[in-house]
Amino acid sequence: MKLPLVAIVGRPNVGKSTLFNRLLGKRDAIVDDVSGVTRDRNYGEAEWNGKKFRLIDTGGYVPESSDLFENAIREQVEIAIKESDSIIFLVDFKTGINPVDKIIATMLRQSEKDFFVVINKVDNEKQKNLISEFYELGVSDIYDISAMSGRKIGDLLDDVTRNFSAVQGEEEKRLKIAIVGRPNVGKSSLTNALLGEERSIVTDLPGTTRDSIDSILKYYGEEIILIDTAGLRKKSKVQESIEFFSNIRSYKAIGECDVAIVLIDAQQGFENQDQKIIDEVIRWRKGLIIAVNKWDLIEKDNNTAVRFEKAIKAKLGTADFAQIVFISALTKQRIYKLIELSKSVQAERLKRIPTSELNEFLLSEIEKNPPPSTKTGKEVKIKYVTMGGQHYPVFIFFTNFPKQIAEHYKRFLENLIRKQYGYVGVPITLSFKSKFKEAE
Repeated sequence: MKLPLVAIVGRPNVGKSTLFNRLLGKRDAIVDDVSGVTRDRNYGEAEWNGKKFRLIDTGGYVPESSDLFENAIREQVEIAIKESDSIIFLVDFKTGINPVDKIIATMLRQSEKDFFVVINKVDNEKQKNLISEFYELGVSDIYDISAMSGRKIGDLLDDVTRNFSAVQGEEEKRLKIAIVGRPNVGKSSLTNALLGEERSIVTDLPGTTRDSIDSILKYYGEEIILIDTAGLRKKSKVQESIEFFSNIRSYKAIGECDVAIVLIDAQQGFENQDQKIIDEVIRWRKGLIIAVNKWDLIEKDNNTAVRFEKAIKAKLGTADFAQIVFISALTKQRIYKLIELSKSVQAERLKRIPTSELNEFLLSEIEKNPPPSTKTGKEVKIKYVTMGGQHYPVFIFFTNFPKQIAEHYKRFLENLIRKQYGYVGVPITLSFKSKFKEAE
């Protein structure tokens, strides 16, 4: 599902992270009085009056700085503006207009994107009478808020979301695959290889943002959507900006897809950033396939693939349910196996087990291996199991102590489910609810 993307931009220390946390209703970003705290970008999903949108918290914009870090932030903000559908431009009431604010305002006008000039740290109506100077930024409407207290946030969100759709329309039935991964692992090569065969027909579909294009892969008569995350549109001077661009594209694509193919460079091996992308796929409960690219460049013996797969599985931890495929986008080795696996994984995501069958199997296994007692020695009983979740599998366990189920026992239950019912390549959600009043 494509959601509008809103970026919060502004110079350092105007309260962007505080506003980000306010809009998400939780403390996801680090908030500090020291300038430049938000070095890593933060992303989240917010909702207002039934309208959902994605939110980016950016670092403080410092134009023409020679400082490498500030230069990186500047380029990242420029990328965020390009990728977003609308922008909240935050300024500081207490410090007044700064020359940097005027530079940012000029950038925003030139972008031709919808943007909202928002004056933060206006704590009451008396202070509102002192905000007229901000009209110098060349806008007809300004918004006075307090991100800290939440003052007039609702009025701002009413206008930010005015043109957003509350109902996303008829649900897309075609399989949506996102090819994600670190920069330079071969995302463009794989996308082009998949779309370049004679049996593939390419049709451009305009995406949410103005320069993001999804493609249609016609695969044996079936239309499959490939969500674009490939490549920079222009060269970037600072490496951090390339990473940031990749993160934005990956974040958006994961949220919109059914199945994510996480591409890994065989020559570089499994790195921390790969794990972060996989964690994001699992957080969104999307299907997960790991494709090890550039396999043609690896010197191999009969056990190379086995050793490589074991090494990856060892690092995956609880994500070891993922499918692992060794491919070469260059030689097209096994690239169409990725499509077949994606179709299989999506079928697994939508698979539902009858309640009677679930209870017959799981309750008998639970009886053989009951959950550990609570810390106070009370017996934990699981009485009933059913499935929920429309787009991914959720197993709901009704128990007398839903908050007392040990983590290792949750893992035991997940392993039981996977051993009996598969769900290969699919994150499983276990939910524990109270069936009756907990004992006093």
